[in-house]
Amino acid sequence: MAILVAVAGIEKKASGLEVIDVAGRVDYADFLVLMSGRSDRHVTALASAIEEALRKRNKRALAVEGLPHANWVLMDFGDVVVHVFQDDARSAYDIDALWMDARRVPVPLPP
Repeated sequence: MAILVAVAGIEKKASGLEVIDVAGRVDYADFLVLMSGRSDRHVTALASAIEEALRKRNKRALAVEGLPHANWVLMDFGDVVVHVFQDDARSAYDIDALWMDARRVPVPLPP
């Protein structure tokens, strides 16, 4: 499911996409998916594309936080937690650094 989220982000031109394996390190998820959008509209479009891609697989978010402001949108799909940031929010919270030592999952290259 994390790769499906990543592909949805790639298709909508997300930047800084990372899939982080946190299985066994936290009890709330197996993967974190981080990505950035250029503006509130772009972040909203990324979140919508992710929801749509997973809906097609009969997966729904348990919770979505951060809309409509879309500076940082958090989407909880159970085993996968998605963070969609604008660049300034991503830099401020620096979740990437919190998981610097965690394994990164290779993300498919855009076509």
